Amino acid sequence: MERSLFTNIIRGLIGITTLGSLAFVGSAPGSSSGTAPSSSEGGWRLLDPVTYENISIFPVVSSSHQDTSPFLTLDQGLSSGEVVVSEQGAAGLARSRDGRRNTIPDYTSGPAVNQLVLINRGKRPLLLLAGELVSGGKQDRIIAKDRIVAPGAEPLPLDVFCVEHGRWSSGSQFAASKTIVHPSVREQAALKQNQNDVWNAVRAGSTANMAGRAPEAAPRVSSGVIADTIASAAPTQSYAKIYEGSRVGASVEEFVAQLQKRFAKSTSVLKGEHVVGVVVAYGGEVAWSDIFASGDLFDHYWPKLLRSYAVEAVARPTLRETASADDARGFLRRLNGREVQETEADVYRWRETSEGRLALIELDALQPKPMTLHRLLLQRTS
Repeated sequence: MERSLFTNIIRGLIGITTLGSLAFVGSAPGSSSGTAPSSSEGGWRLLDPVTYENISIFPVVSSSHQDTSPFLTLDQGLSSGEVVVSEQGAAGLARSRDGRRNTIPDYTSGPAVNQLVLINRGKRPLLLLAGELVSGGKQDRIIAKDRIVAPGAEPLPLDVFCVEHGRWSSGSQFAASKTIVHPSVREQAALKQNQNDVWNAVRAGSTANMAGRAPEAAPRVSSGVIADTIASAAPTQSYAKIYEGSRVGASVEEFVAQLQKRFAKSTSVLKGEHVVGVVVAYGGEVAWSDIFASGDLFDHYWPKLLRSYAVEAVARPTLRETASADDARGFLRRLNGREVQETEADVYRWRETSEGRLALIELDALQPKPMTLHRLLLQRTS
């Protein structure tokens, strides 16, 4: 979509203003002041894997428990009206917590594919995770990076990626966030930060290298099936319509049902410990991990995360090898590599550490108590 020179100038000024409140640093871990304590890998324990076909999920449990109740999640905020997400330039009304209706300012001169406007009208800091999908507006988008938005903050120019290539309608408001996209798409958003790579991952199903696989290892849902689904049921290449439609969605739901039943049984006997995360392997390859500061926070995100892992599984080769517990434990080690940080004073710090094909992203809350809210570790697929 073409934009006017005036729109680009305005967006540039907004970006400069926003960056003025952030510090971007390439440094060794722990070099910044006010550093939140790092997650203690020694404090985690892995349970036996929950396995179904080509996916194994290792529950990560801990006896320690952080109080994460002071934080608001995106789907909670949208459903209660405490959080408003809209297209740039979309003036409108939203109901605040006390029942009053407030005008959303006309923040810029016009909408843009890769930026929305977010307002946190609640009384709690808002937690955003890369890959959370907001539906509505002119097209569905996903959050680009983990971050925290302070209560009462000025309207935020929010970086996003489109996951609905063929629609640009008259909508302006985003009403729900019921989905987290699957790992191949989250990786493109969180690390590569490139719109075309995100679109390609949506269309491909999985970006994992399948070269040299035997024919019998073909995925349940091939790229051809996804292409057929797009042609018949999702002409706008809407992520939700592709992966929740009858053909692809049936395979996904079978995975979800089987894994959820086995996961619940595996974790039902815990005493004095809470599930705070998972390590995910596809075939014999440990590929992904999401770990949270509390069992409560994990429980909130778990249904969406489980479905995202299942979408990835049906698009990956149907190899029956399984990763070992030692592989999963080794995956959680602290990386030794260059660290890049982004900090908003007294609100949050985002950290990315890279070592070979591994990438670790940690989101530290700095208020009301320093803690690592979310830890994402992944093995790059490309």
